[in-house]
Amino acid sequence: MVFSSPIFLFAFLPLFLIAYYLTPFRGKSYVILGASYVFYAWWRIDYLMLFIALTAWNYSLGLQIAKREKEESKKWLTLGVVSNLATLCYFKYTNFGISNLNAILEWAGTQPLPLADIILPIGISFYLFHCISYLVDIYRRDAAPVTRFVDFAAFISLYPQLVAGPILRYKDLAHQFRHRVHDWTLFSHGVMRFIQGFVKKVLIADSLAPVVDMCFASSNPGLLDSWLGALAFTAQLYFDFSGYSSMAVGLGCMMGFRFTENFNMPFMSQSFSEFWRRWHISLSSWLRDYVYIPLGGNNAGIRKTYRNLSITMLLSGIWHGAAWTFVVIGAFYAVILCIERASGVSNRRDPGLRGVVRTIVCMTITVFVLAMFRAPSVPDGISLYAGMLGLNGWTGDGVHLFYPGFSLLMVAVAYVTIYVIEPLYIGRPQFTPITPWHQRADVAYLLVALPLFGLAISRLLAQSYSPFLYFAF
Repeated sequence: MVFSSPIFLFAFLPLFLIAYYLTPFRGKSYVILGASYVFYAWWRIDYLMLFIALTAWNYSLGLQIAKREKEESKKWLTLGVVSNLATLCYFKYTNFGISNLNAILEWAGTQPLPLADIILPIGISFYLFHCISYLVDIYRRDAAPVTRFVDFAAFISLYPQLVAGPILRYKDLAHQFRHRVHDWTLFSHGVMRFIQGFVKKVLIADSLAPVVDMCFASSNPGLLDSWLGALAFTAQLYFDFSGYSSMAVGLGCMMGFRFTENFNMPFMSQSFSEFWRRWHISLSSWLRDYVYIPLGGNNAGIRKTYRNLSITMLLSGIWHGAAWTFVVIGAFYAVILCIERASGVSNRRDPGLRGVVRTIVCMTITVFVLAMFRAPSVPDGISLYAGMLGLNGWTGDGVHLFYPGFSLLMVAVAYVTIYVIEPLYIGRPQFTPITPWHQRADVAYLLVALPLFGLAISRLLAQSYSPFLYFAF
């Protein structure tokens, strides 16, 4: 089940909200848990059993870590982190490892090994990161262990963020499970954010898919096709994922939760370091706090700082998927961030024309790097890069002649939205106080958003499938 589906919009969500608001506060976690398990089981009920087992395992580990002394609790933490990562590696990287081993065996003239019959559980990268951060926070004494199993299970399975984030931390939500406010202001803000995300996903991201699919399927993309396809994919990925994140934040508000924002106008960045802080914020901050800083961060000398950056970026790439394309992307990230740190531009913003030029350069690099994200393989990505560098000529095989006109129009609409509309209205990050001005802005925004929401629903009903790109990770 996905948010942009009729069954979710017209059955699951209304029934859930009715049950949720009719239930006393102490029982709301049970409603969340039951609804989240139904939401997840809609994909595969057998993998729900794995999900429940991992939840119980991490809950018990948290109790052991909390009640023991530092040295003893460290052993339990190690067990928890290793077991969670081993589970993730088994499901996500086993066949990747076998495939690479087979390449070596075939080169050596040996019979290759059969691939394992493994299906990647949806959202496993996200909910296992939730579990790991919970155990680490308990070990660091940044949060007390949850007292009720149902609250922990509801946190891990919270359906708005279950299968595609944002990555939440229990220490940020612990007090909200003990007490949260349910009022019309927060609920209406949640509805607005859900509508915003739904429109971004269905009207913009889905409309860009034909251009992206045709370009990346081309065997000889020219300069025009390569850059148009890469620009379309960058916008598709952004509106797909930020749209999902907006819907998740909105659903959280409807339930009285306040999630952190996952995007903050990343394409206004003047450096890739700044882009990394603005794009998929929950992942970048998670890697900073649980990987980069424990490695030593930037307090261990220049060479070790570069090492820590490189390890963190490579892990970021690998986290996204079991393919060499993601390793290449992680290496791109590492090289670019190290260059920026060495040149001193990573934490600097320039005003005026100089700042605009830096934003254009950063955007160009971002589009170039993300093209590999979409490529089926590294050779396919290199072929696209050849086109982007003009090595295949201006038109290549002329695939641009077959792009749907509406999809081309939506590429322009996407970037007008990024650079004009979003800077004018991007919501209220971190839930700043709602002033009368904000309320008037919300009303004006809804007058525009509601017709677009109706149009998006019409489009949704007319198309057969509307997947989220990040479900694959």
